[in-house]
Amino acid sequence: MLKQVLVTGASGFVGSRLAAALVADGHRVRAMTRRPEDYDGAGEPVCGDVQDPVSLRAALRDVEVAYYLVHSLGSDDFEHKDAQAARSFGTAAAEEGVRRIVYLGGLGDDDGTLSAHLRSRREVEGLLGEGGTPVTVLRAAVVIGHGGISWEITRQLVDHLPVMLAPRWVNTRTQPIALPDVVRYLVGVLDAPEAQGAVYEIGGPEVVSYVDMLKVVARIQNKRLLPVVILPLLTPQLSSLWLAFVTDVDVPTARNLVDSMTNEVVVHDDSIRTLVPGEPMGYQDAVRLALADRRAAGSPG
Repeated sequence: MLKQVLVTGASGFVGSRLAAALVADGHRVRAMTRRPEDYDGAGEPVCGDVQDPVSLRAALRDVEVAYYLVHSLGSDDFEHKDAQAARSFGTAAAEEGVRRIVYLGGLGDDDGTLSAHLRSRREVEGLLGEGGTPVTVLRAAVVIGHGGISWEITRQLVDHLPVMLAPRWVNTRTQPIALPDVVRYLVGVLDAPEAQGAVYEIGGPEVVSYVDMLKVVARIQNKRLLPVVILPLLTPQLSSLWLAFVTDVDVPTARNLVDSMTNEVVVHDDSIRTLVPGEPMGYQDAVRLALADRRAAGSPG
């Protein structure tokens, strides 16, 4: 059934692909952005800012389902900003009669050891629904696709470092997922009534360590495999500064990502694959696609 849908973060890494996929399926899509006059993606641009509650009411008016793809990872006070934004969005959605919010969050066990970044993602899940609008949550680990921050870090580390002096977190296990599969799952829950209020874990078919991810990227690009020397005393603060030095990610984002890289993020419940059938793309194919998209966008490599 075709719906009136709002996509927040419509000009972003996931949001731009999601908006295009929803339009291709025939849905009426509003693309929420702070600068609609500059928007050239799929859907109808509409002005909205999660830090400006007044702007949200107009953006959400007559919307049936709203996709929430917003976070403030590059800010030092991201936890406060993300909580405030989620609360405002959830309130506005309830006031405008939105039937459901779909949120892309983060994997990780609720065992008291989650990083600040992952704790914030988990908090947002609850805050979005405080106004009474049901929330469908999809939790993912690293998303592999051209333009994604975590993927760009992986690619740039392979490009820049012939020898890698690495912190212990490179041995942490994760379950990367290809961007097209993230979009497929986000679209797939739209018309599924049983997804209302449910939490799903999404991931690719392989569980790998971060260092294994780097080695695969090097092999696909015919680069010399990186000798990896683990420095167990490399603190998170030094690790984030090192990451910001060897890639173009900013220091606050690097610090928040490094904190999360100490948490194992793997799928324990794959029920999403029953709800949205289809074999997820393997990591090697996801890497090849990301590199091909990068070349198609006019970037080398």
